[in-house]
Amino acid sequence: MTSTPMPLPTDMSAPGRWFHPLEADRDASVLLFLLPHAGGGAAMFRDWLPLLPSDVAPRALTSPGRDARLAEPPLRDWDALYGAVHDAVVGELDGRPYAVFGHCLGAHLAFRLAGRLVAEGRPAPVLLGVSGWAPRGFFRASLADSEMPEADLLAHVRRLGSFPEEIQRDPALLARVLPALRADLRVAATFTDDGAEVTCPLVSYGGDADPLMVEPDAMTHWADRTSHYLGHTWLPGGHFFPEEHAAEIAPHFVRMLRAVHTPPTPQPSA
Repeated sequence: MTSTPMPLPTDMSAPGRWFHPLEADRDASVLLFLLPHAGGGAAMFRDWLPLLPSDVAPRALTSPGRDARLAEPPLRDWDALYGAVHDAVVGELDGRPYAVFGHCLGAHLAFRLAGRLVAEGRPAPVLLGVSGWAPRGFFRASLADSEMPEADLLAHVRRLGSFPEEIQRDPALLARVLPALRADLRVAATFTDDGAEVTCPLVSYGGDADPLMVEPDAMTHWADRTSHYLGHTWLPGGHFFPEEHAAEIAPHFVRMLRAVHTPPTPQPSA
């Protein structure tokens, strides 16, 4: 594993700066797209990056309206965000194998992207990781949720633990981050599950105290959505358990990646 932290850039505000690092490591053999939760950006995966081996190139997503792209208006419906993320991912594909991990809204996007890319004739991900969401048994946001009064939205945020206390106490910071959360709730509300399946290997993760899991067996439904289910891992915590357990999830995901994809053996120089 690498040991040098990879700080988030300060120059991601320009339109089109969808991924961190800004350029994929050309020497890595696998791309890993990391898609964050509603309201989140690449910063969600800050602790993941130094845990990844050198042959895995992380591509952590920041969509408009968050992190260093706060000046850009967030996308507010499923088709718009899904289409934009699809185009951004396709623009990164360069012939190398790739994997995708998504949490919450990121899991929605990751799952649908995996199927769409194959339908377009592109290679499937070598591994798909889904966390904090399942197509059945999870809370489904409504349009009313995205429009709730600020006090109610903050109560919802506190219940999930999605924003640090310093943001919740600062009205100016809240005014900057809440629009992205509202937009993503609206995106989630305009998503329609049609029972789609994927053919790539899939592994799932969940927090054992996630308040958004309305059915205790929700994560078991993933077994019906892929022909190659690698199983589920429970971790202690609520909806945002990945931010507390990067040291467990990232290495586990890499082990699953190794199980389904063998990196090429370096060829000796002539």
